[in-house]
Amino acid sequence: MAFTLARSSMKTSLCALLCILVASEVGVPRCTAALGINYGQVGNNLPSPAQVVSLLASLRIGKVRIYDVNPQVLAAFAGTGIELIVTVPNDLVQPMAASPGQALQWVTASVRPYFPATRVTGIAVGNELFTDDDEALKASLVPAMRNLHAALAQLGMDGYVHVSTANSLAVLATSYPPSQGAFTAEVAPLMSQFLKFLAETNAPFWINAYPYFAYKDDPTRVSLDYALSNPYHVGAIDPYTRLQYTSMLYAQVDAVSFAAARLGYNSIPVFVSETGWPSKGDTDEVGATVENARAYNRNLLLRQAAGEGTPLRPRQRLEVYLFALFNEDMKPGPTSERNYGLYQPDGRMVYNVGLVQQSTSAASLSLAASPATRTDVKKNFAGLCLLSSLAILLISQAFLLG
Repeated sequence: MAFTLARSSMKTSLCALLCILVASEVGVPRCTAALGINYGQVGNNLPSPAQVVSLLASLRIGKVRIYDVNPQVLAAFAGTGIELIVTVPNDLVQPMAASPGQALQWVTASVRPYFPATRVTGIAVGNELFTDDDEALKASLVPAMRNLHAALAQLGMDGYVHVSTANSLAVLATSYPPSQGAFTAEVAPLMSQFLKFLAETNAPFWINAYPYFAYKDDPTRVSLDYALSNPYHVGAIDPYTRLQYTSMLYAQVDAVSFAAARLGYNSIPVFVSETGWPSKGDTDEVGATVENARAYNRNLLLRQAAGEGTPLRPRQRLEVYLFALFNEDMKPGPTSERNYGLYQPDGRMVYNVGLVQQSTSAASLSLAASPATRTDVKKNFAGLCLLSSLAILLISQAFLLG
């Protein structure tokens, strides 16, 4: 992989700087609107849904994805305004594909009783099914989605709730350089049907993307800075588009966009339904450390604060769901699987990325460089004014210089 240095636009950089400066001083309730988090429940020691809602509200996180339709969770989110993506379990996909009535029954029983008090905005049909070994299950995915969408329309909910599915990055045969992104030959026929459905219903393409795996599998050739999305390093330049990438995650997202365009769909939004970095792993899980996990998630938060889009779609802010809210002690697999959480089940931070709990209704997501402590409001305000004035002066000079 060739890395070269490219010069960014001064105006764009200074505007982003202003947003980050403001974020670092007083929090960014508006700048983090696209930030979401995955709330998994594969553990025997997790807090109650009501306690989780309180935690999320204190952090000003406005988007959450869950992996079921747990009635206690749906009820706990009522009246919070938090957007919720729920999930159809894999074993219901084929029955829903075979029967519109089954899809209607599921929506009526599992989602409709809580809506609109609970702000369900998305239904994920299964998880990473296009890379499953069950061919019949894969073939049932889009028909099940169509039946679910028809059920939502029948109940008057289709204008509020999107239907999609979360995909593994393994649906791509090629992901680098991003402009050469292409789906695998096995997936492409089904993917065309899926993309057609998304285009017809104005739904997003959800991708589960983990630069950690690329780094773990080849740490001598994959740049850690690039995998961690560190903004101030020599990035990778796509040789065909000349677009510069300082984030592997953003390159992976653009690879999906290019792959969809190859099948005739070049305007479907691509959102990140899962991404994260483990804070602990087995001896062969290179890079699974607290320091790297903190850096990865903090870098994404800063990019969210700056309202960043990908190089291909710079004006379309990338929606990202971090994985995950808690460490989950009952997940199978290697040690890393149980250590993606920002929090321990008892509410202690695994590490501090700047997610600072606030106790008032005016709470916000702070991106402080160090663990936050309460400081004098006047000092914060004075510091904000000084930093903002400096940033505005620099921006003004940049525009005057053309």
